[in-house]
Amino acid sequence: MRTLEIKKNDSNQRLDRFMQKHFKTMPKSLMYKYIRKKCVKLNGKKCSGDEMLSEGDVLTFYIRDEFFEGAEEKHYEFLKAPKKLDIVYEDENILLLDKKPGVIVHPDKNYHFDSLIGRVLHYLYDKGEYDPEREQAFCPALVNRIDRNTGGIVIAAKNAESLRILNQKMKSRELEKLYLCLLYGRPKRDSDTLTGYITKNESKNKVTVHPEPTEGGRMIKTKYRVLDFDGKYSLAEVELLTGRTHQIRAHMAYIGHPLVGDVKYSKNKKAPDGFKHQALYSYKLRFDFKTDAGILNYLNGREFEVKSVPFAKTFNTI
Repeated sequence: MRTLEIKKNDSNQRLDRFMQKHFKTMPKSLMYKYIRKKCVKLNGKKCSGDEMLSEGDVLTFYIRDEFFEGAEEKHYEFLKAPKKLDIVYEDENILLLDKKPGVIVHPDKNYHFDSLIGRVLHYLYDKGEYDPEREQAFCPALVNRIDRNTGGIVIAAKNAESLRILNQKMKSRELEKLYLCLLYGRPKRDSDTLTGYITKNESKNKVTVHPEPTEGGRMIKTKYRVLDFDGKYSLAEVELLTGRTHQIRAHMAYIGHPLVGDVKYSKNKKAPDGFKHQALYSYKLRFDFKTDAGILNYLNGREFEVKSVPFAKTFNTI
């Protein structure tokens, strides 16, 4: 028999969800079998698995020790990641990070020890703000993602309540993200809201923009405004009114002004000197809450910006 007391970061979730996170090596079918056979008790009483956990609840487990041993594994992969982070803003609930182009946000299927989330966990671990031994199910997490070769602001939640709130606000589009990009040439209109439909070729990881509805197509809306033009390139600010894979890159290329350095969607198969990646940066974030944000209400109305975007340095607009 073993007992676990529910901490703040483990509260406000179903019992079965907690067990799936905590007992990573336990098959789901066996987990529900343990629950049915009353091998799991909540505050000394039998349970069904759908109960919502509260801080201070006590769980009692009559299960094999091997599952606890798996949950208490102390060889943390994230300690292999560098601790280097470019922090735009930090408080007790969140981190805003300036992810550089070339850094992956999560380890991919080929696995690479260096990822943004790995760096975040290493950083918080060294600060004493995250200890897997104290946390029974929660792990700090990223709220949004940015492509490997795109730079910009990524939000990390330090606790479960912040993660829950920010995931909801992201879904309801109460977080505004603005991008800077460098375009070949100058669009006919200095500002516009583009619409279209997008399909994706999974095998090539490439999308196609269509002017009319098409089978498998999803509607896209892309708002842009030209900030400056140097005679060859336009510096533009873009807001995604829908969020689809490669939307900015494909939509701007579709109207004849692909991103500089983007060899996937540009006719220029070789990037200009000085451009290892597409010139695209998620440089500004606004918190625009329409509904209550609980412990994060203090962020409402605040705006954060990356002050130094490499490809924008030669322009005086920002």
